[in-house]
Amino acid sequence: METQINKQSNDKNNTHHLTVLPDEKVPFGQSALLGLQHVMAMDVYVVPFLIAMLIGLQSEQSTALIQSTFIAAGIATIVQTHFCMKLPIAQGPSYVPLGAIVGIYAASGSGELGWSSVLGASLIGAILVIILGYTGVFNKIVKTFIPPVVGGTIIFVVGLSLMPVGLSSNIYNGAGATIKQNIYLALISATVLIICVMLGSVFRKKGRVFRITSVILALIVGSISANFMGVLDLSPVSQAKWFSMPQLPFVDFGFSFNLSAIITMVIIYIVLMAETTGTWFAVSNVIDKPLTDKQINRGVIGEGIGCFIASLLGSTPVTGYSTNAGVISITGIASRRVFIVAGAWFILFGFSGKLAALISAIPSAVIGGVFVIVCGIIAISGLQVMKNEKIGEKEMYVIAVPMILTLALTLLPDDFLYSLPTTVQYLFGSPVATAAIVAILLNKVLPSVK
Repeated sequence: METQINKQSNDKNNTHHLTVLPDEKVPFGQSALLGLQHVMAMDVYVVPFLIAMLIGLQSEQSTALIQSTFIAAGIATIVQTHFCMKLPIAQGPSYVPLGAIVGIYAASGSGELGWSSVLGASLIGAILVIILGYTGVFNKIVKTFIPPVVGGTIIFVVGLSLMPVGLSSNIYNGAGATIKQNIYLALISATVLIICVMLGSVFRKKGRVFRITSVILALIVGSISANFMGVLDLSPVSQAKWFSMPQLPFVDFGFSFNLSAIITMVIIYIVLMAETTGTWFAVSNVIDKPLTDKQINRGVIGEGIGCFIASLLGSTPVTGYSTNAGVISITGIASRRVFIVAGAWFILFGFSGKLAALISAIPSAVIGGVFVIVCGIIAISGLQVMKNEKIGEKEMYVIAVPMILTLALTLLPDDFLYSLPTTVQYLFGSPVATAAIVAILLNKVLPSVK
């Protein structure tokens, strides 16, 4: 049985944009290139880097965390894409738990004890997520509370919430270059991306190679431009080792179980699931393949397994990345095989410090130029979900208020956010999750006007 979100939006509007469907196989060489393209567009190293900086990890500990995160993302991507949800979805570390991780770490005495409390709480939370999927409770929540108007709004705010981050963090305040240089780099990478996609659309078969490699070509041209500007730093790449072992559980780190830490992380997982639902809807809409009840349940189980594996590897919770839905829409390649290979790339990067350093060396503004285009594509996907719906007075508020709230929370000053109660911080720290909850509540509370 299909969920409501897709029943009325399955009108073949997206399928003709895809050159390769989810279950079609792509030759290994192409899969390797296309999988790498997804990896390069995801910024997976940023979350562990921020965590290391926020809790004051030493250089070796920071490197170990980044390695574990890459490996966890790879295994979780393969689990979700090949075994569980069986959709083209890439998993990566989530920004949502950052505040909770720092809070648990500090409250548990910092150091090894603090980190073991973070991992222990993550482990228990992941088990609860698996139970939610196995029992079908989460799917019942989706069917009851997320009709097309709400689902489309959630997809839209996913793209909307990421735009200011891409513009501000990646471009205007990107490290290693002036704002003028960053803007130029972003414009170059965005322009190359659009030109490649248009070549693929206009010339069809002859231009297909440009479209399917548009993201990686944009990043390469952007990085070459950065090199000419003198802002491409490859020294960390030359210093990094080709091969290094990641952390081992119970050898390099342990697990401790603190009730307050577990409760905190369970709240975070609930917020995380609200956010990842938007990603699933975005991917489902782009590939024009309705989500079934079974897929949603298996997706929740896959999310829980991915987070469980991440905890065992000494990393933080992973979740589906909405960025990849935009990349699928741009390139037209939705093959699950490509995502399985992307998972293999992640694992390879996790064992190779040099390869991971190479990805990290791409200037943030270059990634930002591609990223904001992808965010726009995601937002438009949300509008497509809603286009067959009658937008009355009630629906206007169901859509408009979450949009306003998303921007308000995205632009909320950190000083004010951190002055709020801890639980509120966790919620407001995820604009998408908060907007999703508000959209659901408004849809249920506001009266329908006929």
